[in-house]
Amino acid sequence: MTEVAGTDTASTIKTAIQDILKTIDQEREREIITRRFGLFDRKETLEQIGELLGITRERVRQLEKAIIIRLKIATEEGNIPAVRTIERLIIRDLSENGRIGRVNDIAERLSPGKATAIRTHVAFIAELSPRLTTINETDNYYQGISIAENGDEKKIRSNIDTIVKTIKKHGEPIDIETLHGMLTYESPAQVRALASLSKQLASLKDVWGLTKWPTVNPKNIRDKIYVILVGNGKPLHFSEIAKAIKTSDFKRKNVTTQAIHNELIKDKRFVLIGRGIYALQEWGYSRGTVSEIIANVLKDAGEPLHRDEIVRRVLKSRRVKETTILLNLQSKPEFKRVAKATYALADAAQHES
Repeated sequence: MTEVAGTDTASTIKTAIQDILKTIDQEREREIITRRFGLFDRKETLEQIGELLGITRERVRQLEKAIIIRLKIATEEGNIPAVRTIERLIIRDLSENGRIGRVNDIAERLSPGKATAIRTHVAFIAELSPRLTTINETDNYYQGISIAENGDEKKIRSNIDTIVKTIKKHGEPIDIETLHGMLTYESPAQVRALASLSKQLASLKDVWGLTKWPTVNPKNIRDKIYVILVGNGKPLHFSEIAKAIKTSDFKRKNVTTQAIHNELIKDKRFVLIGRGIYALQEWGYSRGTVSEIIANVLKDAGEPLHRDEIVRRVLKSRRVKETTILLNLQSKPEFKRVAKATYALADAAQHES
């Protein structure tokens, strides 16, 4: 944990907030700032504050703007040392993490486990600092802070949009090193930091993509199963999938083995290829019984096949015993032996004869 003069960072930041508020003489103005920025409780709207203080919404907005301007001037003139103290902590953190970041992430790094308590404080101090730029939260962007040298809010949002466009054009999730190579920013850390401010992007194990892509932003159990199978690149037993989810980086991973099995059965992306073993349909596996798979193999071949060749082709899409395949060949009426150890579809054999 970052420390200042032997005091934990959260306490230092809270003390700084109190020192800043002491420079505001009028109680009404302090009330406006604390409520608008949510310094001691939840953030309140202009209407809510106006109603409380008996003034109009527009008057609250005017007062807020005037107070912030005064505080910024006082900070630049060195009259509010508390801002400079926390400013240094924030700049140090940003310098080590791509020069920009989400307020939540910065607060968590400054004081692990206490981010919720100091998040609004960090954002407020950044608003007053001449060496920092704040990015306001909208439908497309998270609330963020940047070292002012990176440019104003408009430029930073433009940089974020460039990353989003690059990923959209790429069309699939991309690791941070490759993404950095496609852009002109100084380091992968800066690309990662910028990308983290976009509500259109998500990441998993530092692979980035659009939030609607399940491989980087799995929203339900089925998506998580899909991510696990893609990551392993091979079929897995449903119990192995359950274990992999429980030890993953997913936000919610407390799932039962039975729930996993139920979802595997329901989703067409997953194909049962053996006893409890599932694969992805996109890997070339198809649904059906062993006899149906044999029929498809013979149909695709368009000619009789030796039993060894049939076994080889069926095993590409099913994890079953060779004897199971041979029993189906010998016992099912849809297959007919047309030569020594050679089989064809019964309909095709009759047609040829």
